[in-house]
Amino acid sequence: MTANTRPGTTGTFTIPSVVTDRPVWQVGVLAAVTGAVVTEVFALGARALGVPMKAASPGATEAQPIPVLGFAGGVLFWSVVGIVLAVALHRWARRPARTFAVTTVALTALSLVPPFLAPHTTTATQFVLAASHLVAAAVVIPVLTARLSR
Repeated sequence: MTANTRPGTTGTFTIPSVVTDRPVWQVGVLAAVTGAVVTEVFALGARALGVPMKAASPGATEAQPIPVLGFAGGVLFWSVVGIVLAVALHRWARRPARTFAVTTVALTALSLVPPFLAPHTTTATQFVLAASHLVAAAVVIPVLTARLSR
């Protein structure tokens, strides 16, 4: 197994060629599943530390429990959007890796706001929700960006 390092496009991030040689959608699915597992483990760790995993939607009168695997489900759902974006950029963008990275980092930054607007949700839970967005992004975005830069 060899590795492709693309200094300048993805920094020192190294991704095995067995991954970069696959179609974008397959790399995206692998990244999404990995991101879902890592994010769910992060959330389970927060639960183990006593963070009350209850959140409310706008307009709700009380917080509802966030189910186990709820974080993984959210990562998988939104990763599908990212995979579709990556496939489209791979096909039509002049600089797909850069466009994908800029777009997804900006969307991740925007995604940090809603957790702090969730009513009837403890501050600890709000921070875990926001941090989970960063955890998922840290797994999924670099892998797809590296694949698109190939």
